[in-house]
Amino acid sequence: MGLKEKIEEIKAEMSQVKVKSAEELEAFRIKFLGSKNIIKGLYQELKEVPNELKKDFGQKINALKQEGEKAFEKFKASVGGGQKKATSNKIDLTRPAEEIALGSRHPLAVVRNEIIEIFNRIGFNVSEGPEIEDDWHNFSALNFPPEHPARDMQDTFFIEKGENDMALRTHTSSVQVRVMEGSEPPIRTISPGRVYRNEAISARAHCFFHQVEGLYVDKGVSFADLKQTMDYFSKEMFGEKTKIRLRPSYFPFTEPSAEMDVSCTICNGKGCNVCKYSGWLEILGCGMVDPAVLDSANIDSKVYSGFAFGMGVERIAQLKYRVGDLRLYSENDIRFLDQFKSAY
Repeated sequence: MGLKEKIEEIKAEMSQVKVKSAEELEAFRIKFLGSKNIIKGLYQELKEVPNELKKDFGQKINALKQEGEKAFEKFKASVGGGQKKATSNKIDLTRPAEEIALGSRHPLAVVRNEIIEIFNRIGFNVSEGPEIEDDWHNFSALNFPPEHPARDMQDTFFIEKGENDMALRTHTSSVQVRVMEGSEPPIRTISPGRVYRNEAISARAHCFFHQVEGLYVDKGVSFADLKQTMDYFSKEMFGEKTKIRLRPSYFPFTEPSAEMDVSCTICNGKGCNVCKYSGWLEILGCGMVDPAVLDSANIDSKVYSGFAFGMGVERIAQLKYRVGDLRLYSENDIRFLDQFKSAY
């Protein structure tokens, strides 16, 4: 069969096609207009035609192709919405991908991890304990006398009141007691965790918050070691120019005890409304471990000494990120949390 006969045969076949559905329309497109359609084969045979006839046959093949395209558009219009239905489930790989929303660490987790890393660098390991504690580990072993206000219902969430008092822990010092009971000095540990106090919720107070408490017990530990450790922590957390000062205070489980302030990171000690124009900000309490606490954990206080400290993670985060309302940390407001996407 010559090229002329093939052109006429395809033309006749095309004219006899009836399209009534989207599937039949797609079949017509593939056969007569697709990437491997039968008309393309005619162009290959055109190479064998004598040069003086190539122009004439080329025009006939192009006319046949145009007839196929017109027929396709006619059939497409008659089928109507069927074509849309046939292709609606196909994936358009040319469309840009949707942006994946990235999560962020909670600001308290950021600060807690940074505190842990700082103390890890100087040999402190991490200890954890239960959030529901008995009276011994939460109070008695820490030298809290029976009449101490912290034992009153206004400060503590008691779960079981009686001979075996059980309560939500009011500090992570209870973890330190457990560490001393189960370990031999030297002991160098920090105890991060959530604690609970029966307080009214406001911008400056909450019924639960987070602490990181530290303990170092060994032979010959002095107040100078405590001061040096606190100075190192402050400079690592707030910057090399940070200064500290220790003010006398009282805690049942340390003697002597002190409150520690750092130079205001906002005004650099010059005075502002955040530091109440004093140039200093209180960040933690500390002191030398009371010998009675060591003895209650079966550690000989005549041989060993130690220091302890405790800080609120919310307080450190407040100074670091200038967050004025403690309630923001637990409200799960995405607008607030999104600000920490690039944080630690």
